[in-house]
Amino acid sequence: MKFRSLAATLALTLALPTLGLAGGPELKIPDFSHLRHKASESTDITLDGFLMRIAKKFAASHAADEAHDEAISLLQDIKSVRVRNFTFDTDDAYSAADIDSVRKQLQGPGWSALATVHRREPREDVDVYICLDGEKIKGLAVIASEPREFTIVNIVGSIDIDKISQLEGEFGIPKMSENE
Repeated sequence: MKFRSLAATLALTLALPTLGLAGGPELKIPDFSHLRHKASESTDITLDGFLMRIAKKFAASHAADEAHDEAISLLQDIKSVRVRNFTFDTDDAYSAADIDSVRKQLQGPGWSALATVHRREPREDVDVYICLDGEKIKGLAVIASEPREFTIVNIVGSIDIDKISQLEGEFGIPKMSENE
């Protein structure tokens, strides 16, 4: 009896890291340090923890109207924002394997595709996924790639679609509704 209990505990302990990795909204994004010297331009933005709290306070102190208040309300539930963008002078300066490791994570439990666009000419791939916990959106991921550039965006936190729709026409967000 002790052996079965020990075996079950061991199996569960070994499975926990895998379970947490597969279903969470935070993607494991490589640092891509091997590509920095090849890139003509690169952007690496990570806002989480302390930096995210500073960003929220900065936004709150500069709120001037109702639209800005909506943006701040939206930010309150965001835990982290990570953006990686690399631009190259030549085609195929990076390997598809470089970003496929991130794309594969979106096949895990909890992730649902909102949009996938794949074009042969010009060669472009765009994947937009949300991580759901029941009816709640807990994360968003965007991966866009073409021969000379790729971008990965991962937003972790509770994302309220109603709040996002209220920001249409503000902060450079295009208006999607036709009734105006």
